[in-house]
Amino acid sequence: MELRHLRYFVAVAEQGNVSRAARKLFIAQPPLSAQLRQLEEEVGAALFTRLPRGVRLTPAGESFLEDARAILARAQQAPLRARERQHSRQSVVRLALVPSAMHSVLPGLLRRIADAGWLLRVEAREMITSQQLRALRAGELDLGLGRPGREETLPEEVAGMDDPYCLAVAPANPLAAGEGPLPLQAAAHEAFVGFSRYEDADYFDRTVALCLDAGFTPSIRHEAGQFVNVLALVACGLGVAIVPSSFATLYRGKLVFRPLQAPAYQSRLAVLAAVHARPDTQDAAPSDAARVAQAAALELRQFRRRLARLR
Repeated sequence: MELRHLRYFVAVAEQGNVSRAARKLFIAQPPLSAQLRQLEEEVGAALFTRLPRGVRLTPAGESFLEDARAILARAQQAPLRARERQHSRQSVVRLALVPSAMHSVLPGLLRRIADAGWLLRVEAREMITSQQLRALRAGELDLGLGRPGREETLPEEVAGMDDPYCLAVAPANPLAAGEGPLPLQAAAHEAFVGFSRYEDADYFDRTVALCLDAGFTPSIRHEAGQFVNVLALVACGLGVAIVPSSFATLYRGKLVFRPLQAPAYQSRLAVLAAVHARPDTQDAAPSDAARVAQAAALELRQFRRRLARLR
């Protein structure tokens, strides 16, 4: 399997059509189709469902797309990182974050690193929690800021905080009125804005599970690939959304965030670390990754205090 095969696959997956992907790649359609068939034979699984006017990823294809994108990104970064390391004494700490952590924890963490004067560089990338865990266990990441379920016990977790789910509604929505926890059943007839399952299956599935536990199937009429866009659609009055309460720190005054009454599933924000990056190892001199993990844990506690003042 060569990198070009992965590029071809990603292009077709993103375009949803072999002809459009061929034009984007500047190759003819028949050779591209042949390369895709060879790739599926090598993988040993069907990656696409062929449709009359395009293609759709199979479940195996969705999984393969995650890995293909990660491999291509690392291949693109590898020469740059090698050149930078040749001319710099800085060490690199590889950090992955769920989107909400980029707004809530990352800014303070970077300030802590700058104030400490550590000679290191943080490479940050967006990644959902399940991908973070796989990358940490494969040695492809040093640290993660993710959302493991409250019911999960993870050896990678360094520190965590409860970040319970709430319902984000526009101020004009009748559900915005009232105080105290809201039974999710009250939103059964609302249109929902969902996080695209294609972008984050973990979060999409958890949203649906919360509604099913409350006794209804959500009518997800709108989807977005970023939390900021999910909440923008809510602010336009198109629907409601289930989000972690930490978003109240970013959108206070623009939206109303109603805490949910006894949700079946809990949301947590956690610092995740590979074994070599844990700050509690017995090494006399902690690694740069371990020091960043410790700083992230401190910043998480600081953010927890800020969040508590809003509740």
